[in-house]
Amino acid sequence: MSYDPNEKKGYDFTGKLSEKFETVHRGSFASREFVVEKSVDISGKTITNYIKFQCTQDRTNIVDNISIGDEIKVHFNLRGNKWVKDGRTSFFTNLDAWRIEPILAGKAPQTQNDEYLEPLDTFTSTSDENIDDLPF
Repeated sequence: MSYDPNEKKGYDFTGKLSEKFETVHRGSFASREFVVEKSVDISGKTITNYIKFQCTQDRTNIVDNISIGDEIKVHFNLRGNKWVKDGRTSFFTNLDAWRIEPILAGKAPQTQNDEYLEPLDTFTSTSDENIDDLPF
């Protein structure tokens, strides 16, 4: 199995936007974190999880148009790394978000320009109607 960090496949997670933080710049690297809240009922007890995601570089703006409390679907990749300092080894994992879709009550999620959408001026007729009968 090969891993391409630029491939737009990965995982998704649905919950409520709980926090969003400012973009942090470290040299030429930019990152921004946000937190998604998800509550689940386990044997009559509600357990709330707070999952922190990050977005980097040109993706730091994907959370701009989302408000705290909005239901969202986050598409992300898992990234992990090993860090050695003073002979001590640490490991960390990041959830790298690359797309966010707002979940609108009763409507399908909206996408953010990562997917191809058919142009509005193209269509096919499924009947034998004469297209010249259009009023314009």
